[in-house]
Amino acid sequence: MSRPLDDPRAFLEDLFRAAIASADPLNCVPPFLPPAPAGRTLVIGAGKASARMAQAVEQAWAADGRRGALSGLVVTRYGHGAPCKNIEIVEAAHPVPDAAGEAAARRILKLVRGLTRDDLVLCLISGGGSALLAAPADGLTLADKQDINRQLLRAGASISEMNAVRKHLSAIKGGRLAAAAAPARVVTLAISDVPGDDPSVIASGPTVADPSTYGEARTIVARYGLDLPPAASRILREAGDETPKPGDPRLAGHAYHMIASPAAALAAAAALAEKAGVGVENLGDAIEGHARTVGQDHAALALRRQAALAAGQSLVLLSGGETTVVVRGTGKGGRNAEYALAQAVALNGAAGIAGLAGDTDGIDGITDAAGVVFDPATLERARRGGLDPAARLDDNDAYSLFSATGGLIVTGPTLTNVNDFRATLICHPSDPQAS
Repeated sequence: MSRPLDDPRAFLEDLFRAAIASADPLNCVPPFLPPAPAGRTLVIGAGKASARMAQAVEQAWAADGRRGALSGLVVTRYGHGAPCKNIEIVEAAHPVPDAAGEAAARRILKLVRGLTRDDLVLCLISGGGSALLAAPADGLTLADKQDINRQLLRAGASISEMNAVRKHLSAIKGGRLAAAAAPARVVTLAISDVPGDDPSVIASGPTVADPSTYGEARTIVARYGLDLPPAASRILREAGDETPKPGDPRLAGHAYHMIASPAAALAAAAALAEKAGVGVENLGDAIEGHARTVGQDHAALALRRQAALAAGQSLVLLSGGETTVVVRGTGKGGRNAEYALAQAVALNGAAGIAGLAGDTDGIDGITDAAGVVFDPATLERARRGGLDPAARLDDNDAYSLFSATGGLIVTGPTLTNVNDFRATLICHPSDPQAS
């Protein structure tokens, strides 16, 4: 790997790649596969990693000829597919659902109905599944769901808040998928992309009991002043069909395995940094809040940590989680680019500090970049190119600035998703290449 003082950017990208590799389904899925059932094995799922997970299932299943045949359907984001022989892969839109996602969700519901106690449903879940499993509740249209998703995204609602609303406007989320599969046994393999790895939040928990309520969904709608379609307001108000709750007999005997997580991804990056002789401060995998505010806070922390370093010492701050962006401008950029630009602006070219922020699925927001990297000269390069960093930040246009300064990280879809990864490398300002 790259030495941190020789090439800070290469070092930070090495850490990012280590985090992604730790969550590769080809490595994570096989150890958790259950024994073959007496009856059928049906593979279903949704999420940005679901196609790669299905590919891993097929490869491991075929390697053991005693397991018998399998079939099924999973839905993933456009461009995130993987080749499979027996499991159908459908691609659909994310983060705002489309007709392809709705059709796939309806087909999955149809597939799991009519199974027996001898059958196994193997459910592959990863981040992004909420938008990809778009089966609106009775009386709602896909257009209604699309409108609600857009409002939640623009309001800056957290992932748990978004999912609490979506679960109560869905025919498949919040345990409803597992309930539809009864009496078959359901085994869920999940790659977490949410702070705390709560199974009821990952992809809106289609196979687990849902602790949230219609009342909580109404509170969230009021908190953000959402203008719901009349049918959605009626469903939340009447609260006639609650999601399955803990203890529901339809979910008895099911199993849920967390096969990859943000915490494990940070641990993989930390191990690589320590091997290179760099100190590590892990801020945790559950950082939420506005991307701009978190970036400013991490800049202040980096400066405090730098003041305590001796010449020759280095430290990397690692963190995960999912920040949000309140869109007020007309620019282009994801939450990681916004975080990094806010951090860079707050540091104002401080010598010895460089940073990276990226989404482990390879897509930051709706851009073609996984994330961005900055160094002490980034802001000066932007100004020489006629860009005002503070103005770009105010216009939610971090992507344009990093594109112009050579700071974009483009990986393409990684076929996994353990949420955001952030690393800030801190060296003593007198060390070589600190500027």
